[in-house]
Amino acid sequence: MKDRRALYGILLFGGIILVCFGFALVVLHGGGDSSSEDGPRIGVVQVKGLITSSKKALDELRRFRKEESIKAIVVRIESPGGAVGPSQEIYREIERTRAKKPVIASLGSVAASGGYYIAAACEKIVAAPGTLTGSIGVITQTTNVSELLALAKVQMHTFVSGPLKDTGSPTRAMRDDEKQFLQGFVAEIYRQFLRDVAKGRKLAEAKVRPHADGRVLSGEQAKAAGLVDELGNLSDALALAGKLAKVEGEPVPVYARERKSVLAELLSDSLESAARAAVAAARGSLRERSTTVEVRDPTLAE
Repeated sequence: MKDRRALYGILLFGGIILVCFGFALVVLHGGGDSSSEDGPRIGVVQVKGLITSSKKALDELRRFRKEESIKAIVVRIESPGGAVGPSQEIYREIERTRAKKPVIASLGSVAASGGYYIAAACEKIVAAPGTLTGSIGVITQTTNVSELLALAKVQMHTFVSGPLKDTGSPTRAMRDDEKQFLQGFVAEIYRQFLRDVAKGRKLAEAKVRPHADGRVLSGEQAKAAGLVDELGNLSDALALAGKLAKVEGEPVPVYARERKSVLAELLSDSLESAARAAVAAARGSLRERSTTVEVRDPTLAE
């Protein structure tokens, strides 16, 4: 009888764990999407912080592009810029997506340099009057700590396959040919930046160049220069996206769900601990039963 109650307890405990796990899945994966609201669904892709990787933005753009219920996409940018390569990759993916549905840029407090590079690929750009944007330019820097190393009596020995392989090394002064090489490289990347901004904005490069000397512009200044289409916030960008998609009703922003969160990890750990506790309880019950039998054995032997 006691064994049966222990077994029922274990089964009940396991059932509670399964119910909690199912509820957690609903909370973590079912509540982050506003798709249940009425109105046209507008996907929102967020680009935040320094742009060092393009993977997240590319994945979300592809997902929203393929989903038929998403009528348009707003790229919300809060970034001071970053690496050239990832910015160009996102630019290209936006171009590809525009062939399927409208893509609008919504500029937050800062959308400069690589952040504006991405925005330029969008069909329309909406910025706040005080948004810091523009900064169309390229920069690279090197450091020379050779005198500091000499003071510390540290010597560096470098072996290269060609004279430009260690260009920018901080352990020595830069040669003239290296300075010329790096300046030419910066000029080439700047040419690509200027070309892509002019292409995305449908402007002549000569019209963009006066504002492409690296300076930061406010949203109002950028609009006057033709680098921004409208002044407004995220809601205005969503409304414009709905208008371009030719849908009626108040747009419903849909954010891509996170594939894994800290809460999910913590919950997973908690469930694992609970499962271990259940196993330990089951083993304890079996040991209790075994001990009881051992106590009775001497009596039976007599």
